[in-house]
Amino acid sequence: MKSIANYISLVRIFLVLTLIFIRPLSIEFYVIYLLCGISDMLDGYIARKLGIESKFGEKLDSIADLIMVVVLVIILYPIIDIHILVSYCTLGIAMIRISSMIIVFIKYKTFGILHTIGNKITGFMLFLFPLLPQSEVLIFLLCMAGSISAIEELIIHISSKEFDGNRKSIFHRGF
Repeated sequence: MKSIANYISLVRIFLVLTLIFIRPLSIEFYVIYLLCGISDMLDGYIARKLGIESKFGEKLDSIADLIMVVVLVIILYPIIDIHILVSYCTLGIAMIRISSMIIVFIKYKTFGILHTIGNKITGFMLFLFPLLPQSEVLIFLLCMAGSISAIEELIIHISSKEFDGNRKSIFHRGF
């Protein structure tokens, strides 16, 4: 029972990887995609409810999230008509996120992505993106949320003396 949240994260990784072999935006894609989203919400909730939170589970959840974003970019980017400025924005966000991961590795000798409120909002918006009709406003809001949350995370990593994966924002300290 102690590992149930981790098993849910592992199942999400497996499901995300199966998306590579499924036709994008098909019924099968959406079913697996929704299961991935549900499992993303469930793993942390179950870990907190059962009191089985762990550093390993925190990292596993972050790895599953990262794999999901990378796989979805690989699958969806070629089939979505995106303005060149959005491409630059996406590249900028990716560079900031990679810089954050490098800083975490150098400073703390570990892998870590923060579970800030901004990152959760951005993740939720990213999750909704393939489910909603595409519009310039939606894409702009997603670029803004992604940029702000990436910059916030970078600032937290630069200014913090220790890694706290559950830090809620630049204005809050971890528990």
